Amino acid sequence: MTTLSNTEAYSLLSLSLACVGVLANTLQGDGGAPLTASIAFSGLAFSFCYALIRWLGNAFIKRGFKGRDLCKLKQTEIPETMGAVCAMVYLFILIAFIPWPFYKDIVAATSGGGNRDVMKELDQLETGRLLHRFPHNKLASYLSAILSLQSIALLGIGDDLFDIRWRHKVLIPAVAAIPILIVYFVDFGVTQMVVPTPLRPYLGELFDLGWLYYAYMALLSIFSSNSINILAGINGIEVAQSLVIALLIVLNDVLYLSFTPYPHPATDSHLFSLYLLLPFIGVSVALLMHNWYPAKVFVGDTYCYFAGMVFAVDGILGHFSKTLILLLLPQAFNFVYSAPQLFHIVPCPRHRLPHFNPRTGLLECSRAEFKKPLAKPIAEGLKLLHRLRMLDVEIDEKGQVVSSSNFTIINLWLVWFGPMREDRLAVGLLAFQTAIGLLGLFIRHRMAMLVFTQDNW
Repeated sequence: MTTLSNTEAYSLLSLSLACVGVLANTLQGDGGAPLTASIAFSGLAFSFCYALIRWLGNAFIKRGFKGRDLCKLKQTEIPETMGAVCAMVYLFILIAFIPWPFYKDIVAATSGGGNRDVMKELDQLETGRLLHRFPHNKLASYLSAILSLQSIALLGIGDDLFDIRWRHKVLIPAVAAIPILIVYFVDFGVTQMVVPTPLRPYLGELFDLGWLYYAYMALLSIFSSNSINILAGINGIEVAQSLVIALLIVLNDVLYLSFTPYPHPATDSHLFSLYLLLPFIGVSVALLMHNWYPAKVFVGDTYCYFAGMVFAVDGILGHFSKTLILLLLPQAFNFVYSAPQLFHIVPCPRHRLPHFNPRTGLLECSRAEFKKPLAKPIAEGLKLLHRLRMLDVEIDEKGQVVSSSNFTIINLWLVWFGPMREDRLAVGLLAFQTAIGLLGLFIRHRMAMLVFTQDNW
């Protein structure tokens, strides 16, 4: 698994050369075709990431970045923290892409739009002339996104290196979000929310949240970065759920761009979103091909934090953070469902991944053992969840709760549908993620008309 086969090598080389050819062709026109260039860079991101994962596998194992797949009968050591490779390739691709979105402005500023070799009319000597205005606000947004993503990648790598405790790292994404929040304040600064029609007689058409809106965006970055990390534990689930979310956001962007004529104030925001997401999809597909069942590599915490921050940056700077929340509803449910264990209301084992039954080869819901009697309100709450089929609770002859299934949506899926193979479990969860995401987009663009006067289409 450390080298590429001839077929893989020639395929990746052909894809890379084709992408380089497309990039060279985009520079022949006046506008630089940034969206086409972004697609080409995404192909390069896939090729580089796929090859580097193969080439660096042994090096990671030698440095101690390795792990055993506890959900397999044969637990061989495989490379871990491969999400760091994805994050680095993605960041380098974003940096290399910088000239394309601003190609038209660079050309205008250096070939007549600026002061270079331009003959001035007599009446312009005192009054001056109109120069091309470079879109520094767009460049600032792009660079702040890169800075925030670099910061969160450092957090992920640090977590993989030192296994930082959850309570120590949970707020770090808010610090990483400071660059994009500052740019949002300086460039956009909108903190007003549109009031639903039934409440307008009391609150007016717009309600200003002020600093609370910035607190909301900081909390969104915290939630988004940690939510992917919480919904993990089986082959491919971290990368695949991120890919589903990214593709749903791309669908939202494409629908908007298809129905909205250019120029429009929000068109650039959705193009910006595509510039961030297309290379992310490229590196994620390459990683998923190695992490899908049976996994040949593990992604590590770096990918989880980095993927979540991509969505947060995209939603905040793309000005559709509320739509993003609709797409993250399964992650939100998983967080709320996991809260009793995350906040130690009930005992939380170190690993909550499903239990592998070597006799059947299937995954079963893992359990938390309660060595001490639980407080009565907590025990009654667990019994109620058991009756609602939201938990699998074991009760002894005295009526005491002695164990329960772990509080994750992965284990809950096994409670609902019984033991199943790992890849089938992952496919079921991804189908659920996709269905909820499509429903969220339908609510955002169609049912929203029930409480608002117009949709952004």
